[in-house]
Amino acid sequence: MENICFCSLNGEIITRDSYDYDYLRQVWNRSIQKYPIAIVYCENYQDVSDAILWAKSRCVPIRVQSGGHNYEGYSTGNNVLVINISRLNSMKINYVNNTVKIGGGVTNSQLYNYVSSQGYPFPGGTCPTVAVSGYSLGGGWGLSSRKLGLGCDSLVEIELINYNGDLLVANEYINQDLFWAVRGAGGGNYGVVVSMTFKLPNKVGDVTLFEIYYPKASINTQCIFFDTWQRWISKVDNDINMRAGIYNTLDSGMYVYAIGICYKNLYETQRLLQPFYQIQGSNISLKYITFLEAVNEVGEIYPKYEYFKSTGRFVERYFSIDEIKQIVSIINTKRPEGSILTSVNMYGLGGKVSQVGKYNTAFYYRDAKYILLLQSVFENNYYKQDNYRWVYNNYPYIYNLTNGSYVNFPYNKIYDYKFEYYGNNVFRLEYIKYKYDPCNIFSFPQSIGNKK
Repeated sequence: MENICFCSLNGEIITRDSYDYDYLRQVWNRSIQKYPIAIVYCENYQDVSDAILWAKSRCVPIRVQSGGHNYEGYSTGNNVLVINISRLNSMKINYVNNTVKIGGGVTNSQLYNYVSSQGYPFPGGTCPTVAVSGYSLGGGWGLSSRKLGLGCDSLVEIELINYNGDLLVANEYINQDLFWAVRGAGGGNYGVVVSMTFKLPNKVGDVTLFEIYYPKASINTQCIFFDTWQRWISKVDNDINMRAGIYNTLDSGMYVYAIGICYKNLYETQRLLQPFYQIQGSNISLKYITFLEAVNEVGEIYPKYEYFKSTGRFVERYFSIDEIKQIVSIINTKRPEGSILTSVNMYGLGGKVSQVGKYNTAFYYRDAKYILLLQSVFENNYYKQDNYRWVYNNYPYIYNLTNGSYVNFPYNKIYDYKFEYYGNNVFRLEYIKYKYDPCNIFSFPQSIGNKK
């Protein structure tokens, strides 16, 4: 791959000879270290088309990157061309149709600040630097999911550059099968999505941001919290949702922490959270603030990058007390060497998510009560293998309790990954993949076009 000519590529081109190559090749999960041939920062649709045709003519594998947050680093690779669309970040509200059209590189933070300044909420994600395209194409869980649905449920149209470098439009009327597929099947499978148009929700006033904290939580408190959580999330009002977790940390030891948003006032939110107040040792804070203030405070939790390994699975039933004790015991055992924290996290589903049929979009696991994520975050890659092994060794128990994996929380050790990510929708997705990308130009280790 030496002496490659990049002259037919447009946009800013970062090669291995560029002074900032080592910095720009990094993705959010720093445990992923890959060395692409080049990174092309596309400024417009033509740059994307040129990059696809350049790679195709030279048999160079393509990776599509917007925010660089794929947990397994599938937006980069060794000896690949990374098509980075982060500079396609235009945004425009159509006030007649009540829609917003955004470029494929727009991040959660950018979109929140744009639409919320006009009074709109949005069913986006929690991490500010995640791109809305990658988030939504994989379904899109967020703290507004129970109220407003998944990110993909508000999607009304996409523009995509295909394997021939041509621009395709997909919506309810044009390329309907492609439009069905991109709502939940993950990014990078069918082409480069360069724009997305979303239906905007109704405007809102203030919302309640809340945090729940149990410092120095005993195993008994952890189990009670988990059991309370699983019963609460199945029955609670759709206006509320939270992300909760049990943590074993280097700095603070064992604790339980949750953060969420409720589209009701302080009094009503407090009423909905009563089961958690009743657990001994609860420390619960509530703020009645604008939606924009709430999502920006949530975003402040996230660091600029992490070294981690994780896996996320769908939970469709109640766990017994014995099963909860076993899950909690995983977190209470000694952390692997170099680990900053180990955790089990729960992301609430149900509500409006479950009101869409599992075959209406590519997102199959509509009946799940929540997503369960197992994770270890570590200091640096010196400890990578120990922490990877910890997740690998504890994954089988979580696997046996759950049904299917969340494609936005990918795990590279899944055997039948296509079925685990897409359930019975996988057969239709494979057919659509062949139709729109017959040569499997858009391929990565867990892409739809691969044999496994």
